[in-house]
Amino acid sequence: MIILVCGGAGYIGSHMCKRLARDGHVPITLDNLSTGHEWAVKWGPLVRADLLDPAALVDVFREYRIDAVMHFAARSIVSESMQDPGLYFRNNVAGTLNLLDAMREASVGKFVFSSTAAVYGNPQYTPIDEAHPCAPINPYGWSKLMAERFIEEYCRAHGMQAVSLRYFNAAGADADGEIGEAHEPETHLIPNLIRAAIDPSVGPAKVFGNDYETADGTCIRDYIHVDDLCDAHLLALDFLSRSGGFNAFNLGCGQGYSVAQVLAACRAQCNGRPEVEFVERRPGDPARLVASSVAAAATLGWKPSRGLADCVATALTWHQGSSS
Repeated sequence: MIILVCGGAGYIGSHMCKRLARDGHVPITLDNLSTGHEWAVKWGPLVRADLLDPAALVDVFREYRIDAVMHFAARSIVSESMQDPGLYFRNNVAGTLNLLDAMREASVGKFVFSSTAAVYGNPQYTPIDEAHPCAPINPYGWSKLMAERFIEEYCRAHGMQAVSLRYFNAAGADADGEIGEAHEPETHLIPNLIRAAIDPSVGPAKVFGNDYETADGTCIRDYIHVDDLCDAHLLALDFLSRSGGFNAFNLGCGQGYSVAQVLAACRAQCNGRPEVEFVERRPGDPARLVASSVAAAATLGWKPSRGLADCVATALTWHQGSSS
């Protein structure tokens, strides 16, 4: 299949392109390179275009005979969304709407959407399943939920088929060390811990909050390896070949780890480093987010096979290689 991968120059999108190519598909990366990297586009062509440019999207669908779309392109920093919500609604919501319109015009009906656990907001219970109420507490979460609603309505009205995959905390890197997590600024815990561990000039890694209502006072998150996410996307693509309408699935390991536990896991692989500095909480961060992925297991046949140690080890290999 020829798959349009929106955001294919980014962290998860580039890993997906590698997996698609390895499995015999042809990934076409569409990316404006605002946060993605041209060097990460190693499998298939790069189309430098913006989802906010409808004419450019029409051109892409005319040039390539696209069979399905995987949509990873989005702004994704919670704190930034609190400061500039308009940026998030334009990019994540309007951009998705433009993409849906271009797909409809080109009669492309299969869509896999990169969503987030942030659609749930503060959990009423854990682990969180898909029946949990959606009540985002930040504009990032709202932008993803609004995009999901647009996708669902396009499926209802226009016969499209879509799967929304609600990630919990993506982590880790390509097992071969070819690509990895390279955000600027970096807001994710594991890469920031590793950077501080391997480069003393970085200084202590910041930990946002140690006064949450958890056993050790730090946030608890469900870390899912990027390669397990790629597995889920391939299974979702297969699912779309036999199922219509809109479906949403959580992707997580079902195991929560506190920041303090992740720090211990990093120190175990980094000779006791890094040092950390506790600072104030970030606005919009829930205390605990842990997934139930029972539905993804039952319907897609997906089961994660990599744990926290794998997330740390592959990220460490990538960061050591990229800094050398």
